[in-house]
Amino acid sequence: MSNPPRMALLADYQEENWISMDFCAEMLATNLQKYHADQITAIRYSPPWRSFFTGISLPMGRRSLLNSDRLVNRFLRYPGFLRTLRPQFDLFHVVDHSYAHLVHYLPANRTGVFCHDLDAYRSVIDPASEPRPAWYRKIARHLLTGLQKAAIVFYTTDEVCRQINRFQVVDPDLLVKAPLGTAIEYTAQDPPGYVLPPEMRIEHPFILHVGSCVPRKRIDVLLRVFLELRRTYPDLHLVKIGGQWSAEQTQMIQQFHLAPFIKHLVGVERLVVAEMYRRARAVLQPSDNEGFGLPVIEALACGATVVATELPVFREVGANALLYAPLADIPGWVEQVSRVLDNKPGVPDRATRLAQAGRYSWQAHARAVFEGYKKLS
Repeated sequence: MSNPPRMALLADYQEENWISMDFCAEMLATNLQKYHADQITAIRYSPPWRSFFTGISLPMGRRSLLNSDRLVNRFLRYPGFLRTLRPQFDLFHVVDHSYAHLVHYLPANRTGVFCHDLDAYRSVIDPASEPRPAWYRKIARHLLTGLQKAAIVFYTTDEVCRQINRFQVVDPDLLVKAPLGTAIEYTAQDPPGYVLPPEMRIEHPFILHVGSCVPRKRIDVLLRVFLELRRTYPDLHLVKIGGQWSAEQTQMIQQFHLAPFIKHLVGVERLVVAEMYRRARAVLQPSDNEGFGLPVIEALACGATVVATELPVFREVGANALLYAPLADIPGWVEQVSRVLDNKPGVPDRATRLAQAGRYSWQAHARAVFEGYKKLS
């Protein structure tokens, strides 16, 4: 009997701290190994990072230095790393579409890319909505042509598929749907014997946001909603998990005098995140753009009540298990969150929330990816 094909799962550099992409790579590798090890050998790779600029005292600032390191590692060192990897594997899977340029350095007919959203390519496919300088568009074009070379392209939601087809990004025949899932830590029941670390405990009622602080997450909306809610609920606190405040967000926190009422957690384990989901009075997701929205189904799996922006992707993933508020409509958000805090009618019940979360699993995600490559080979 011939050996099963070998697949290299090409993950992000861990030093870039894209937690959601690292998580997707981890879950895919774990579930392919657990459920398909007799049919495919999948090995996760992330090459060693080298710092060329960070740590050097230059007037351009740490963020610019870090971005310079990212460019060197992504576009020079990672392709070089692939030269030694290519002969060892039959299939290649690029976990993050913002690394799609790697397809240029791989056998394209045996390589797939997971396209979580179109943000990395928007300056090229829809320049009116995202004007960028020429150097940025050149990089985006390099990423896009890499994606277009791939033999198979995976996506998470029908909304992402619709956008891919609208902008004619790739041949529709290459597309395979593979929704994301929830890790075992995200459960409505407290794990036996688990005790939340003392420094993580919140003695006040709180609302919760999980995710980065990038512009599309609309942290400005989150902070303004929190400010307004505190006028009616003065004991209410905000727990923010993930990301780093931008200068503008820090200024808003100081301007609104909110710092004493916010707990910001970074780098915490999934058991802590799950416990925060279970304890939160409401989980807020005010994003203006998402490809899937992992925190939505994670929160639902923990039995939490979620208020999310009225976006097609959230409607698809959350269905009737969420409460929805208009994009950036502060009074509308305050009204919906207040409905939860006051236990008013119309809030989706616990059974509905758990049932919706149960529609998604990493096992099904891994199966969809495996079946896609099975057809390819």
